[in-house]
Amino acid sequence: MDYARLAQGIKAWGRELGFQAVGIAATALPLAERRLAEWLALGWHGEMHYMARHGSARTRPAELVPGTLRVISCRMDYAATLEDGWPVLHDGARAYVARYARGRDYHKLMRARLQSLCAKIEAEIGSFGHRVFSDSAPVMEVELAAGAGTGWRGKHTLLLSREAGSWFFLGEIYCALPLPADAPQTEHCGSCVKCIEVCPTRAIRAPYRLDARRCISYLTIELKGSIPEDLRPLIGNRVYGCDDCQLVCPWNSFAQASSEPDFAVRNGLDRATLVELFAWSEREFDERLRGSAIRRIGHERWLRNLAVGLGNAPPAAAVVAALCARAGHPSPLVREHVGWALARQERRGEIDETSNCPSA
Repeated sequence: MDYARLAQGIKAWGRELGFQAVGIAATALPLAERRLAEWLALGWHGEMHYMARHGSARTRPAELVPGTLRVISCRMDYAATLEDGWPVLHDGARAYVARYARGRDYHKLMRARLQSLCAKIEAEIGSFGHRVFSDSAPVMEVELAAGAGTGWRGKHTLLLSREAGSWFFLGEIYCALPLPADAPQTEHCGSCVKCIEVCPTRAIRAPYRLDARRCISYLTIELKGSIPEDLRPLIGNRVYGCDDCQLVCPWNSFAQASSEPDFAVRNGLDRATLVELFAWSEREFDERLRGSAIRRIGHERWLRNLAVGLGNAPPAAAVVAALCARAGHPSPLVREHVGWALARQERRGEIDETSNCPSA
């Protein structure tokens, strides 16, 4: 079989299916394995215990999927619009939701496209051993994408591309085909440290070294319990994820807006207010966010995150009234964060309306 020709065909088919870049990576990841072990030893993964499971299967693809010889790495743009995100972040009354989560959940779409690419390969060569992934298994996505030549790891640990910045999803096909591997790109961050300097919680300890326990994406999505009090004021109005390190990155001036209908903004999540979102009932949360990545954290943590945002919001009677409406919530987690937010509102605005709140 002419594997070089097949590799060219795979890349062309991938672009036809809506991927903006397709590359092929070898499976040896010795440096990534060492760095992962060091990161886990520091405990910087926090409560993401799944990062420590599966042993070396995360860094040795053939242990996760026996017979794997190469990994086909695919990239898909997700930013529905590329408007400046800073005005929302600087407006404390509004809620900031990470761009990737404003539309439909990407997992199903990415996996379906990857399966379609596999079907095209099978139509060309017949059945072959493979398995597809999209942020759904112990896979070193960024390392494999960098190894496939589709970008390089930035100092914020995300993949960067000269022509597309970082507003994209990654997906992989582990396959038993000895395709020619692409050459990795050189890195192009140079002396720039804007992503490190802009991080609100100083989660990026040094280039390529992220302490997830301080990362706002971890705190608002992965963390199941209380958000540490010393970090709450630093979260600002970021209620689901954080984009600061991407918004400030010069390479994102080259990013392209996605034309995928599934990634279009839903429920006005690019401009909604904190008070508006905090008023959603659990039923409304489930219905509005059906098919959204946000729905996976559940209504309780959604309210927790919004309570922190309201505590950081400019003092206003409407903010206090919204918090009071949740002061007697059945969840101790919600009550705790609402209580913190009310106390913070009182200290900052000298608003004395909490006595009217229902007791916990």
